[in-house]
Amino acid sequence: MINKKVKKDTFVDTLIGSNSKLVGDLKFEGGCHIDGAVVGNLTADPDTESALSISDVGNVNGRITVPYVVLNGKVKGVVTSKRVELSRTARVSGDVYYNLIQIAEGAEINGKLVHYSEGQMPDEKPSAKSQNGSKKEKN
Repeated sequence: MINKKVKKDTFVDTLIGSNSKLVGDLKFEGGCHIDGAVVGNLTADPDTESALSISDVGNVNGRITVPYVVLNGKVKGVVTSKRVELSRTARVSGDVYYNLIQIAEGAEINGKLVHYSEGQMPDEKPSAKSQNGSKKEKN
């Protein structure tokens, strides 16, 4: 996996257990581990060492914007991270914006992989606009 030193020093401050479902957005600092389900966005300050891990039984339906992401479960939504690790059981339905990425054999991504340079935050708006902007509402 990518840079084990970062992961060793990150403690789990927030835990969503396997029998739990969170509906709504979660902003956290430090470590967050998901064994259950989240329907909402997960966010951590990009200037921190915050890390998100999603177990093989965990799933997220929403946007993830966290500096470090370790994914073993399922995500339906856009992932934006400095470092992304996708295990063989990872399933992503959405675009992945990353600076560094590691993808294990067997991981699935149904979306775009978009690299961005360190210190530069990706601009995700054009891709979202192109999906929603093609239809004009009639009055």
